[in-house]
Amino acid sequence: MKDITIRNIRTFITAPQKVNLVVVKVETSEPELYGIGCATFTWRCKAVVTAVEEYLKPMLVGKSVHNIEDIWQSMMGSSYWRGGPVLNNALSGVDEALWDIKGKLAGMPLYSLFGGKCREGIAVYRHADGTTMDQVEDKINEYMEQGYRYIRCHLGLYGGNAGGSMQTMIHPENAPAGAYYHPKTYMQSVVKMFEQIRRDFGWDLEIMHDVHERLSPADTLNFAKELEPYKLFFLEDALPPEQAGYFKIIREQTSVPLAMGELFTSPAEWRTIVQNQWIDFIRVHVSDIGGLTPARKLAHFCEAFGVRTAFHGPNDLSPVGMAAQMHLDLSCTNFGIQEFSGFCEAEKAIFPGCPEVRNGYAYISDRPGIGIDFDEKEAAKYPYTDMDFGWLFSRLPDGTAVRP
Repeated sequence: MKDITIRNIRTFITAPQKVNLVVVKVETSEPELYGIGCATFTWRCKAVVTAVEEYLKPMLVGKSVHNIEDIWQSMMGSSYWRGGPVLNNALSGVDEALWDIKGKLAGMPLYSLFGGKCREGIAVYRHADGTTMDQVEDKINEYMEQGYRYIRCHLGLYGGNAGGSMQTMIHPENAPAGAYYHPKTYMQSVVKMFEQIRRDFGWDLEIMHDVHERLSPADTLNFAKELEPYKLFFLEDALPPEQAGYFKIIREQTSVPLAMGELFTSPAEWRTIVQNQWIDFIRVHVSDIGGLTPARKLAHFCEAFGVRTAFHGPNDLSPVGMAAQMHLDLSCTNFGIQEFSGFCEAEKAIFPGCPEVRNGYAYISDRPGIGIDFDEKEAAKYPYTDMDFGWLFSRLPDGTAVRP
């Protein structure tokens, strides 16, 4: 078993929910032994596939499957200019697949390799989105009936639609198409939304909100202060990574718990805000930072400063990626909460062994490795699809492009 090497690396794009998921399969010199990992950067999925097939595969075929740390470091440094979501997702697909193999060789689920369980179930949160308050509250009721106690609430898509109709705006002549929103109107609508939610559902429900980097630093500070009376579990991604230093000012002036990191790709982005305890939750997308190898290190780094994990779990994360980070959720003492978007029946068929959620807690398979398999024939039924990028082209009322 000491001589097991990488025989082949294959990539797959499958879109069972009309969202392109990227899966990497590492095949070994042992015919029945393979691992799978998530490399889903859905908005640039073809670039990730190219990075794996044209660059990583040629350098890794023939390498021992055992030396995960050395392989990860070699992959990271081999492009010289390193990092970024395309290259990191390519790394992640291979990295998670190698951890899957490691667990299978050990005959243990990954959480056991990582030190064992800190808890039996993983608390998860769902999204209650709607264009009207009735729609938002209907979703909250639905999730509460299913046993969820943590719910992220949104009135309109990241501030672009409130009260069931587009916000009243006056655009310049010949203004380009885009997902327009008015920052002040958005802020007011969210404050009113949480006022009504607390009135209608009380204080036992844990609620969150995602700003999605749509506000200026000054508006963000005022927004956080206005939300203090509603006792949020956290306010998410209030600023873009390049403005993360402003969290110092926000932390000094508001008690709202802060979650940050969905767009992070490098330790340089999270080191200072974690060390200074300017945030309460780290929100990285595990494949965007390079997979399980760096995510384990990040979680332990955060533990030293009292920052909890809240890994990104949208519908553009494959079930294998969700399961991989849930092994961290089980084994990290500073786990906070796990975002969860659910699985459709097609996903369950493509990825046998998907985590299950009961009464607001997720449970993962105890099978060796990540615990999920990948059915290539089922995946082929849902090929690459052209996706709607519209929400990414967000604009202020005067037409100025805003990074989402």
